[in-house]
Amino acid sequence: MVLTGAHYIYLFFMLLILVIMIMKKDVIVPCIVGIFCLALYYTHSIPQSTNAIFNSLIVSLNELGPIILIIAVMVALSKALEDNNAIYYMIKPFSRVIKNPTTAFFIIGIVMCTLSWFFWPTPAVALVGAIFLPVAMEVGLPAIGVAMALNLFGHGLALSTDFVIQGAPQITGSAAGIEASQVISEGMPLFWVMAVVTIGAAFYFLRRDIKKGIFKDELSKVEHSQVKTFNKKAKIATFLVLIGFILDLIAMFKLNLKGGDATALLGGTAFILIMIINAMNHKKNFFDSVCQNIIDGFVFGIKIFGAIIPIAAFFYMGEVAPLTSVLGEVLPATSQGLLSDMGLALADAVPLNKFAVASIQTVVGAITGLDGSGFSGISLVGSLASVFATAVNASVGALCALGQIAGIWVGGGCLVPWGLISAAAICGVNPVDLAKKNFKPVMIGFIVTTIVAVFII
Repeated sequence: MVLTGAHYIYLFFMLLILVIMIMKKDVIVPCIVGIFCLALYYTHSIPQSTNAIFNSLIVSLNELGPIILIIAVMVALSKALEDNNAIYYMIKPFSRVIKNPTTAFFIIGIVMCTLSWFFWPTPAVALVGAIFLPVAMEVGLPAIGVAMALNLFGHGLALSTDFVIQGAPQITGSAAGIEASQVISEGMPLFWVMAVVTIGAAFYFLRRDIKKGIFKDELSKVEHSQVKTFNKKAKIATFLVLIGFILDLIAMFKLNLKGGDATALLGGTAFILIMIINAMNHKKNFFDSVCQNIIDGFVFGIKIFGAIIPIAAFFYMGEVAPLTSVLGEVLPATSQGLLSDMGLALADAVPLNKFAVASIQTVVGAITGLDGSGFSGISLVGSLASVFATAVNASVGALCALGQIAGIWVGGGCLVPWGLISAAAICGVNPVDLAKKNFKPVMIGFIVTTIVAVFII
């Protein structure tokens, strides 16, 4: 496979972006400059290259739009549920079975993971943390243990898998030219290996510290929490949400709805629930309250994805369809896209093996997570998965999942201190201390998951 100047331009900016991420700097500028240089190579026109920057953002927004929308709607629903304390009522039954640090850690984690799959971790962490922190500390689980459970189950397991909303696999898969469902299905063993090993190791180390009496002084100062009361509105809202999403899950299974169809069903259901719940909560201000919930949801969505859109725009240029949409028919008939072409060239020139590919994918994914978002770099690991899969005849979906796991477990809120501030703040612990507690278990998880990946890719 003969590479052209466009391939080398694309490769240069991929490496440059990686270096800048290592330096913990934002990468929007090199992404925009990379798009401009790539367009200039093909068009030899500064005006057309300038147009390409904006057009590439449109392509990226078209790809990411459904993800941004569903996240905005789910956050809007969580805002509606906060108005009548329905979220608190949903979680109340779990507090009755919390009897010791072990049940506290895993019940907090399971509730956090479940809510995060539907509402995303950021809105869920404040709710779960505020409700469970007093109860957990009463039975002997220290505040940093609560923060670890929130992080590892929510920002780690739930965010890296993203089975319901499918935002993460959609971004990673799009960059690799495959469907989100393929990332999930082929990466399923890796998702669970990472979760079980990391969370298991974290709880082992935490339990050991508790037995040593490290948190004895902190736990001795705990005051008993007060029991909350709930009105009928909270109970009805809880029932409606549970029934609505259970019916959605049944419909997905019966009708084999996946990807965009499954997302659309969840989003439509959430919109209906927002209106019904606001009609109960705010009879006179129903229209205004619905509008405010939606605004809050979209503000959150744009805040999360505002920086991701231009980053993804560059990486989408490595595929045939986005590049054609921006620049027209500029690729030769023999080209399969810049990324695929480089993968073929790499296969011809470098004797890569699956161990090397899996290790590189994990390391690069972890490095891309250093920005603290976890999402800005998963387009890169998706692109690399396409290249490496072609080079060693491996599973694209599994490699996407491996890079996605590394990027999000690092940057989504488990290792980077500025990425886990929400959990640390709600539990009243130092984010640097929390990152240190998470570090060893996450590293163990990466090693084991990478070894498993070698055998399944």
